[in-house]
Amino acid sequence: MQQRPTVLIAGASGVIGQACVDHFGGSGEWDVLALSRRAPDSSAPHEHLAVDLTDAEACAALGPKLARVTHLVFAALYEKPGLYAGWLERDHMERNLAMLRNLMEPLLAHAKGLQHVSALQGTKAYGAHVHQIAVPARESAPRDPHANFYWLQEDYLREKREGADWALTIWRPQIVFGEATGVAMNMIPVLGAYAAICRELGMPLAFPGRPGGVSEAVDAGLVARALGWAATAPSARDETFNLTNGDVFAFANVWPAIARAVGLEPAFGQPFSLVDFLMEHRDTWARIASREGLREPDLEKLVGESHHYADLLFGVHAPADAERAPVLVSTIKLRKAGFADCEDTEEMFVRLLRRMGERGITPRV
Repeated sequence: MQQRPTVLIAGASGVIGQACVDHFGGSGEWDVLALSRRAPDSSAPHEHLAVDLTDAEACAALGPKLARVTHLVFAALYEKPGLYAGWLERDHMERNLAMLRNLMEPLLAHAKGLQHVSALQGTKAYGAHVHQIAVPARESAPRDPHANFYWLQEDYLREKREGADWALTIWRPQIVFGEATGVAMNMIPVLGAYAAICRELGMPLAFPGRPGGVSEAVDAGLVARALGWAATAPSARDETFNLTNGDVFAFANVWPAIARAVGLEPAFGQPFSLVDFLMEHRDTWARIASREGLREPDLEKLVGESHHYADLLFGVHAPADAERAPVLVSTIKLRKAGFADCEDTEEMFVRLLRRMGERGITPRV
């Protein structure tokens, strides 16, 4: 009888990592080692390894526990307070490289049956955070000449891959939305908390952003399914793939659907900072959470750094006269390789916001 494969999911409490624990653990076909400082909020079968990836000694001590690992999903990420200010800073890049290296060294030393590694990047690979990108951005484009921890991690992995039996797949998902809370980049808890505060104050759900900004989303569950496919698909070996839901959207256009999902009327006016709004109403959230018996009364712990991400994506701090260029990527390569799953972005927002209520994270509507 063939031994069941074991997937090690690094960053298991993050928006992608938690979805991967749900997917791989819930399939009944995988043993799951979930590695993160705090446990993932998942009911799927898994074993949690509480480790800080910046601690090289703690990672080295894990070695024997990693011996049975056949697949790695590296979804761990370090972000600085305030989020995007750190994206151009060298120590931010070096720390993310160190986290990968601290795990890979003991893994490669002990997991002699390693078959596949999935590593996460994003549209910053195309320079989306520093300049307008080609529409659509394609995986075949030359490496964008800007400093980025993606390149440090990718170069490290390709060096380790040389002559080894395991394969590497690099992923570039668009804006990821999922169920994880307290993370760096997941707008769903931000929107859920914002809606609850608006309802408490008797306000409509005012759109905080600027017009324009056509982009693409990807459901964290779809990312997890793609990574599950790539784990055994020959056509995914040593490839780089963009990944999206399959449609395009602008936040202003989906705002009415978001408002309906949280039981409020949409409203449009001048842009404003969700960071400022939420921090001004921390006490309001604490009162709601206490009355409704919600799981996290501390608003800052609930949203992590994701409210800063929301301001960025809404274009709040962009010059008023600046055109918001589209950020679109091609997913043709992934479809041709054999993964063609998709999600409707409006339906995704509705489902994920309702799940926040069902899980006791935000009030039920």
